[in-house]
Amino acid sequence: MSVREVVQIGDPVLREASRELQPDEIGSPETQGLIDDLIDTRRATHGAGIAANQVGEAVRVAIVEVEEGNPRYPYKPPVPLTVMINPVLEPLGDETVEINEGCLSVPDLRGSLERHLAVRVRYLDRGGVEHEEVRRGLTAGTFQHEVDHLNGTLFVDRADPRTFATWEQFDRHQREQFVRRATRLVDEVGS
Repeated sequence: MSVREVVQIGDPVLREASRELQPDEIGSPETQGLIDDLIDTRRATHGAGIAANQVGEAVRVAIVEVEEGNPRYPYKPPVPLTVMINPVLEPLGDETVEINEGCLSVPDLRGSLERHLAVRVRYLDRGGVEHEEVRRGLTAGTFQHEVDHLNGTLFVDRADPRTFATWEQFDRHQREQFVRRATRLVDEVGS
């Protein structure tokens, strides 16, 4: 287990559609080691999630985990460690919500984009067990962000460029308003 370097925007691996893992690959030492490294890297960088291509591996593996009091995203509701292999998302309805996002692979930049309010997520866990869950609100946005990575899409591709801000400028001019909206969203639809 180790913390890996997070590749940055401009690296071609971030623009590749990641390949699905075959069932016999899931239990391999390589895949299990990658999962452990993703967990360590996510925790060390305080992201809300991380996808395998963000550490240079173009396979369909991503994790989401938000601990209480995450210093990067203190307004996000907690999400227990979720390891997703070959995830598939299905929007539940047409309703969207504006979310201001950042990304470990796009350092010091944030922007606002529309995400589906609710999604159904199907995936295999690290033991190869199938899961199907419904995720809502900010948590749905986090799952969409990570699956976008696996499809070679970055949040900057979806965001309104007029909303781009450095973290410093976000904190100064946008954070208070966004946190009010995010808190209201969590209160209305849950995580």
